[in-house]
Amino acid sequence: MDALTEILGIKLQEWKPEISERVRQYISEIIDLADRDILDLLPSRTVEQDVLDLIDEP
Repeated sequence: MDALTEILGIKLQEWKPEISERVRQYISEIIDLADRDILDLLPSRTVEQDVLDLIDEP
């Protein structure tokens, strides 16, 4: 098992059940997008935040 898998396994046990479930859903969505080769078509949250910051500037 690689380090990411180990960390995720530990964290899923440590977090509150609702947080763990949300993380599982996000990871499932990411896996699905990667399987369909469309993951790179989505803007990252960082890019979205940069755009919002630019819009908010005077």
